[in-house]
Amino acid sequence: MNKIVNSAEEAIKGIENGMTLMLGGFGLCGIPENALKALVASDVTGLTCISNNAGVDDFGLGLLLRKHQIKKMISSYVGENKEFERQLLSGELEVELNPQGTLAERVRAGGEGIPAFFVPAGYGTEVAEGKEVREFNGKMHLLEHALTADFAIVKAWKADAYGNLVYRDTANNFNNMMAAAGKITIAEVEEIVPVGEIDPNHVHTPGIFVQRVFKGELFEKRIEFVTEKQ
Repeated sequence: MNKIVNSAEEAIKGIENGMTLMLGGFGLCGIPENALKALVASDVTGLTCISNNAGVDDFGLGLLLRKHQIKKMISSYVGENKEFERQLLSGELEVELNPQGTLAERVRAGGEGIPAFFVPAGYGTEVAEGKEVREFNGKMHLLEHALTADFAIVKAWKADAYGNLVYRDTANNFNNMMAAAGKITIAEVEEIVPVGEIDPNHVHTPGIFVQRVFKGELFEKRIEFVTEKQ
């Protein structure tokens, strides 16, 4: 089954107000740049976005925040986004902060069909408020629920027409697990290769998890902090 669509705009069709989205990447590495720009242009609002962080003010998820298209963020890191911080402190944006490993495991569990699990991280902090607590092996644990989304939007290095994906280095962070946790998964990729060219041993996300693939354009691949040796 050929899953290639012609553009980011075509790929995001069906995303409506109030939906929950997962967006892969780590910092500004491995984020679906073109899909995010298409979402900004679509003016969809009331979104719940699950992402490790919210990028920076003028790039990535920061563009959606600036237009107040996001109602709630489920993240592990406020990061370098001053608008994210401002909306959080002012109460304009609902934010659910998770320890980073807990967020990753909640997403992975969602893709695996595991409804909930116990984890020690966060016990005794604000993270524990309202959560079931149980003791295992003399240590207290919190019950955390799995995360899924209406759409997962991921960024991959290579794909074929069947939706098999290969990620590159740090860009693999969160993308692979999110691809399995979306009801519909959109893959923005740098290169589309013929079916059979990707070694099955190198596939990170099998095409069974992916519904739409499109080739992105003009990737900026920004760096949050540039450190130069004096």
